[in-house]
Amino acid sequence: MMSTRLLVIDDEESICEILKYNLEKEGYQVDMAFSAEEALEMDLIPYDLFIVDIMMERLSGFDFAKRLRNSSATEETPIIFCSALNGEDDTVMGLNIGADDYITKPFKISEMIARVNAVLRRTQIARRAREAAAAAADNSVLEPQIVYQGLRIDPNDKACSLDGEKIALTKTELEILAFFLTHRNRIYSREEIIRHVWADDVVVTNRTIDTNITRLRKKIGRYGNNIETRLGFGYGFKEKD
Repeated sequence: MMSTRLLVIDDEESICEILKYNLEKEGYQVDMAFSAEEALEMDLIPYDLFIVDIMMERLSGFDFAKRLRNSSATEETPIIFCSALNGEDDTVMGLNIGADDYITKPFKISEMIARVNAVLRRTQIARRAREAAAAAADNSVLEPQIVYQGLRIDPNDKACSLDGEKIALTKTELEILAFFLTHRNRIYSREEIIRHVWADDVVVTNRTIDTNITRLRKKIGRYGNNIETRLGFGYGFKEKD
């Protein structure tokens, strides 16, 4: 069986070497790149996880991650940002770009290994769920579409459209919107949303929910105002004329 492949991208060669040494002790196959430009010259498709520094010369880690997310070959490959930037805005920006985790420097090797293990575990669970769903879909009856005015979700195609134009939603965003559209006019706590959208063995923070809903509001245009926030309680989708 082929080992899990990781790519560490950091312009500090010593950090790359430390991560490579310790992650290889955990059984991972680890390659290094000392700039985002160097990484982009590599074949990125075989990698199972990217550990990316943010503050690199010329092309930043944020810009590198955007390129990964804009490519169908790497749009779902998990990313862990590793940076000396520790402000809340930096963390939120990293998550909004599509990172799966964010760890600040200096970090403990044991913490980095734990985060790598956790991200890969979540990725494998999600992949198995998609494969199971795809296998089940071969013999399943088509599900009815979910419609609210100009918003339409096709559960069979796993797609969403706004006034007939497809909009790009992540899997989580699509599932949150589907839950809201099928459970309108009620405020749900974050815990209730987690139970309906995420797998039981996935650890989800309140910030993760807030970030996904913030992105979702922006993507669904005028219907973003239908997603209401009730401070101290949670979120819900309210019908409006």
